[in-house]
Amino acid sequence: MDFSLSDDQRAIQELALSVFSDYCTDEQLCSFADSDESRMMPLWQTCIETGLHSLLIPDSVGGSGLKMTELMVVLEAQGKSLAMVPLYRHQLAAAAICNFGESSLIPLAITAAEGANVLTIASLNESQLVAKVHGEQLILSGRVDAVPEASASECALLSVNLDGTKRLVIVDLSLSEIERIDGVLTHGESVSDLIFNEVCINANQLLSEGAYDWLSPRLVAAQSAMMLGLCQQQLKRTVEYVTERRQFERQIGAFQAVQMALADCQISLETLRSTLWQLTYRLDADLPVNAESTSTAWHACEAGHFICHKTQHVHGGFGVDISSPTYLFLYWSRALSLALGGSSDNLERLGDWLAENNTLGWKYDLEEK
Repeated sequence: MDFSLSDDQRAIQELALSVFSDYCTDEQLCSFADSDESRMMPLWQTCIETGLHSLLIPDSVGGSGLKMTELMVVLEAQGKSLAMVPLYRHQLAAAAICNFGESSLIPLAITAAEGANVLTIASLNESQLVAKVHGEQLILSGRVDAVPEASASECALLSVNLDGTKRLVIVDLSLSEIERIDGVLTHGESVSDLIFNEVCINANQLLSEGAYDWLSPRLVAAQSAMMLGLCQQQLKRTVEYVTERRQFERQIGAFQAVQMALADCQISLETLRSTLWQLTYRLDADLPVNAESTSTAWHACEAGHFICHKTQHVHGGFGVDISSPTYLFLYWSRALSLALGGSSDNLERLGDWLAENNTLGWKYDLEEK
């Protein structure tokens, strides 16, 4: 496999790493974790100024009009830095509106490209929201749990059940009819449970068929890219730690058990990397990604759990010291795993797919070279 990036992609990657490093030192991460804030506002403003917030938004509405590969390198850098900014949700929501929304929704995407609003996306895994069409209105009933940054976003892209079909709808979060229960996840991100009791919205806020299938694998890729960056950075930090830390008059990295544990972590990391980039390539090439998306989600959940727990264990007592950012990597990995649906659910869905399909991977639908 060739994982090399183009010159433009490397420039975007270097820009992202530079921007995040300015705001996400160990001291800044710990200070932010102790604050009541749920978004790094100065960093978010810098993302807007540098255009990192609109890479995937079509250029027809003021975005950069780039592909998933460019977004992935930015999200990997974000995962390395634990930067609390809504990069992937904001632009994936705007891109979905451009691709599948009616013309009346385009001004919302234009505002998103300008950075004048924030859009969010609820988890697509288990929606309890039911929609019914009534004339030119859409009636929403049910609830959506743990919507990220709902209290600080203008609109949210939600999954609804419409006549037995999964569809996406864009909802104005300022509607007084929506009951909101605010909370904070362990890693510090704000979330809200949204409760709908026959809330009426305009039917043109329903995205066209195909939006759900378009968005779902791209969410998996985005979250997995952040997990890849997070695991890579945590492993790098751990190698540096075991090289410096001495116990029993030896570097603890000299012990075979430590070396084998970290070698296993590296294998898990590279497995996730290759799986993710195959998914990203197929997304940009408009190839089928049903199985690849589920496989990537499973590998991301597995890698996040295995690497972050192993590396925290190698840190010993320092791994659970909240004055050190080491524990933050574990918290973030758990949050991303939950967003991806968890290992068991993804493995079950992959097994169901394999029961009906005896092919999986590039070699069945791409010409070998």
